Amino acid sequence: MTEYTVQANGSKEFQLLANGTVLGHLRYTEWFSLKAVITLANGMSFQIEPRGFWGTTIELKDQEKVLLTFKMHWAGKIIIKSRLDGNKALVFKNKSVLKNTYVLQDKDEQELLLVQPDFHWIKLNHDYTISATELFEQLNAKELLLLTTVHCANYYMMMVASATVVL
Repeated sequence: MTEYTVQANGSKEFQLLANGTVLGHLRYTEWFSLKAVITLANGMSFQIEPRGFWGTTIELKDQEKVLLTFKMHWAGKIIIKSRLDGNKALVFKNKSVLKNTYVLQDKDEQELLLVQPDFHWIKLNHDYTISATELFEQLNAKELLLLTTVHCANYYMMMVASATVVL
């Protein structure tokens, strides 16, 4: 398995690293917002923004071209529809409630990524450790999908936290 780390810089910026090399950044436009920008090490930039009246579907765009859409499913999963490697469906879900671990799977439920958040009480933010399988490493646009997965983890935790506050 290949290991990636994601370091938070405050609550709005996350940096993706592999072996100490910066692969890209995820920057939110505002605190507690779903709008964000992904910038890869090669300078390419992508926008993440909610779509529709309620903003429940989120799109990742290269200019106006939609590359990914994702939406929280009623069963607590985030369904990702990718156009990066043809049309693929991916599922981001909580693997272990007790360990607060998340997994990204393909439509055949094969594990692609294991995401482990590391909450820092002093900074009130999360760093992440991401373990990628050989199957994931064969995909195109890995860095973009890794940073999108971080956005999904943040989105998932935000939704769970807001549901907890309502209860």
